[in-house]
Amino acid sequence: MTVLRAHYDVVIVGGGPAGLAAAIGARDAGCSGILIVDREKEMGGILNQCIHSGFGLHNFKEELTGPEYADRFIRRVRCEPGIDILSESFILNISPDLRVTLMGSTIGLCEIKTGAIVLAMGARERSRGAIRTPGYRPAGVMTAGLAQRMVNIEGLLPGKRIAILGSGDIGLIMARRLTLEGCEVTGVYEIMPYCNGLTRNVVQCLKDFDIPLHLSTTMAFIHGRDRVEKVTVAPVADDFQPLPGKAWDVDCDTILMSIGLIPENELSRQLRLQMDPITGGPRVSSTLETSLPGVFACGNVLHIHDLVDNVSEEALRAGAFAGELAQGRRRPQDNIELQAGDNVRYCVPHTLSPDREISVYLRCIRPQKDCVLRLGNFLEKPLRLAIPSEMIHLTIKPEILQRFYGTTLRIDIVSREDAE
Repeated sequence: MTVLRAHYDVVIVGGGPAGLAAAIGARDAGCSGILIVDREKEMGGILNQCIHSGFGLHNFKEELTGPEYADRFIRRVRCEPGIDILSESFILNISPDLRVTLMGSTIGLCEIKTGAIVLAMGARERSRGAIRTPGYRPAGVMTAGLAQRMVNIEGLLPGKRIAILGSGDIGLIMARRLTLEGCEVTGVYEIMPYCNGLTRNVVQCLKDFDIPLHLSTTMAFIHGRDRVEKVTVAPVADDFQPLPGKAWDVDCDTILMSIGLIPENELSRQLRLQMDPITGGPRVSSTLETSLPGVFACGNVLHIHDLVDNVSEEALRAGAFAGELAQGRRRPQDNIELQAGDNVRYCVPHTLSPDREISVYLRCIRPQKDCVLRLGNFLEKPLRLAIPSEMIHLTIKPEILQRFYGTTLRIDIVSREDAE
C-alpha cells in the first residue's frame, strides 16, 4: 500500500496539465508536502490522447505533441522532492476544515488533513442528450473525444464515413485525424454563424484537407435503428430552428459530437461553492481562491481554455497562491468587483485586488473586427479581431486598479469608432 502523510500543505485534485502545473507552483512557493490525486493510471490527463502537435508554443517556444508537453511537467514533478502522486484514486469528500477523504486500490479508505486544496479536475464533453438531437438512438453516435481515444490510444476506428456536429477544436482535429486514417469525413455542421474552434485548426484541419464546413447548419434527424445510416441536416433560421424545406440527407455510419466542454464540478457543488452560471465553474478571487477559504480552482474546471499553455500559466499561479496560504501567508482581500460589459460573455477572476499585477481572461459574445478592449475609462487594448472561440488575455497593472478601490470595474469590447 502507498504510505501517505497525515498532513499535506497542498492537495491537488487532478493530474492533468492544470494539476501538474499547480504542484510545481506550490513547490516553487516553498511547500514541502504536496499530494496530487488522480483517478487515471497515468498522469497527463487529456494530453495523453492528443498526439497532434501545436502545444507549448507559448511556454516552451517550440511545437510539441500533447504527450511531449505533459512529459515535461511529469518529469519535473517526479524530480521535485516533497511531491507525492496518488493515481487510480478518488476524493470522496472534503470537509469545511479541509479534511480530505480518499479512496483508492492501493490506499483503501483514508483521511488526511491539508492546508489548501487546488481543484484541477478538468472538463467533460457535452453529449447528444444535452442538445436533444431528434432521431433514433443507434450505435455510431459518440463524442469527438471518445473517438480520439479510440483512434489514438486503443487503435480502433469508429467508422468509415463520418459526419461531425459542432465545430469545437476536438471535432476539427478528429476530422483531420480520421481523414489521415482513410475515413471519409462528409463535413462539419455548426449551428452558429461562426466556427467555435481556433482559426489555426480551421485552416490546418479543414481547409488543408478540403473538408467542408457548413455554418448556420445543424442535424435535424438521425436515421438508423441498429447503426447510423444517414443524417438529415438543415440550415437554421435566426432563432436557430431548422428549416425543413431546405434540408438534405447525408449518408454516414458515424456521427461525432463536438458541441463544447463542461467543467467537471461535481466536487465543487458538493462543497457548495459559489458558481458562475456562465462559465460553469466556481467564482474565484484574484488569487484563484473560491468562496470556501483554502480551496482554489484552475484550468478547465474553472473555465474552458482553448490553449493548454494558458492552463499551465493559470495553474502555476493557483498552486503558488495555495502554497502561500498553506504556509500562513495570506494576501489582502479583494475589494474590486470585475463586471462583464458589452460583448463580453464572462471574465475570470471575478474580483480583483490592487496590491499586485493581475491576469484576466475573458471571451467575447460575438465576432467583432477592428475593436478595442476597454477597462473602465483608463485602459484600452486594440484588437484586430475578437472571436468567441479564442480567449482574450489582459494584464492589469496595480496602479490602474488602485483607482477603482472598493468599486465595480467594467470591461467592454467596443468598436474603434465608439472608443474614440
